[in-house]
Amino acid sequence: MKQLLRYLAAPLLGATLLGACARQEPTPQLAPAINSSQDATAPGFPEGFETGTKTAYTTGSVTLGSGSWTLNDALLGNTTADAHTGSQSARVRNSGTLSMNFDLSGGVGAVTVGHARYGTDASGTWELWASANGGSSYAKVGSTITSSTTTLSTASFAVNMAGAVRLQVRKTDGSTNRLNFDNITVESYAGTGGNTPAPSTGGKKFLFDASHAETAGNADWVLDVDGGVVPRYPTPAASGITASTPETYWAAALSAWGVALVKLGNSVENLPTGTAITYGNTTNPQDLSNYNVFVIDEPNTLFTATEKTAILNFVKNGGGLFMISDHDVSDRNNDGQDSPAIWNDLMSNNSVQVNPFGYSIALTNISETSTNVLASSTNVILHGSQGNVTQLKFSNGATITKTSGSAAVPLVWQGSSSQGLSNIMCASSTFGTGRVFCITDSSPADDGTGSPGNTVYPGWTEIGSHAPLHLNASLWLAKQQ
Repeated sequence: MKQLLRYLAAPLLGATLLGACARQEPTPQLAPAINSSQDATAPGFPEGFETGTKTAYTTGSVTLGSGSWTLNDALLGNTTADAHTGSQSARVRNSGTLSMNFDLSGGVGAVTVGHARYGTDASGTWELWASANGGSSYAKVGSTITSSTTTLSTASFAVNMAGAVRLQVRKTDGSTNRLNFDNITVESYAGTGGNTPAPSTGGKKFLFDASHAETAGNADWVLDVDGGVVPRYPTPAASGITASTPETYWAAALSAWGVALVKLGNSVENLPTGTAITYGNTTNPQDLSNYNVFVIDEPNTLFTATEKTAILNFVKNGGGLFMISDHDVSDRNNDGQDSPAIWNDLMSNNSVQVNPFGYSIALTNISETSTNVLASSTNVILHGSQGNVTQLKFSNGATITKTSGSAAVPLVWQGSSSQGLSNIMCASSTFGTGRVFCITDSSPADDGTGSPGNTVYPGWTEIGSHAPLHLNASLWLAKQQ
């Protein structure tokens, strides 16, 4: 039985809230094609500034996890006023810089940088620069970014340079206001001259949301958590996964799911806290147009109007959306919103289409194992390449109500219910040319591993149908079956 604390207790200190990306642009109305290319994290990244010591602003080099960096008018700070994850971050003042003393031979594709203002200091501005000649000269990449909050936000840059490339972060306002930088991610460049491996034949890209407090309280609804940080690319690298790799290769509640998808030839990423959900924004390397399936497991903060438009247009124009809710009164971060209400708000309060998927989530709380499965030998979610689904166990979950006449297809109902429009435990639907799957309990996806101190629940292996259900649905959403 699921520990009720996992679902009812909210954290006393509050959860990390969604931060606005400094480079977010309005979503175009035209639908870009879904990109199925696959990129790989550059060697040594993400850089979290966790190794090395530098306590003075004087110019000096320090060896970090990714290599040697020169910090000019900058140090490594670990005070309570330093915005950081883990133990420390870089702190820069005046016109200081953070400069790589090494080249990335595989080129540089997308880059993300966590940034915030320091303590009570005023806002500051900074830029990302790149060099293709060993640091002899640099060129500015993207826009000038303003750091205005004391919590880390994520700025994204499309560098897209082949060959040997090194990067530099420059504080540009020249003031004594200090800024913090942390969690720099770098993709190798997948274009001409890059060394990123080609995607597996037929492989698709899955993006798992971590930007809506999915790790609040006692939750770990992501692929991997490293030292309290959800990285874009789970570590160790997915390239090390073989047919015999255990799900403990990564550490979070959805690691078994992610490892299984990689074994099937697909690629997986997290969308970190502070990264914007966009669709059609070419400056955002994690724009939804670059993925085939977007997985959101138990969101705990409301989607913004822009995010709702992005998600719905992504589906409408061919993307797959995997929706996971939890039961009523499951607010993990004490913000007054829980996942059933958040999902209903997406579907009923948006500028694209009201009730786009033909169902709503009922504010219920059920616990049972049901064998009341749709009798269909041809439904690939219930009887697909990853196995058959004969039962489904909820340990405190909500239910789905279908709109009469809609495209929604109920797949499993509560055991004592007729196979009608209500008391549904999971369902599929379509919207435009895209597909949607919804299950209203997070327990079946939970693999029983997570961050230290969190109470986890081995739902993934508890019922033999749980893994096939999630994997069949994933492949159906990606149009692989």
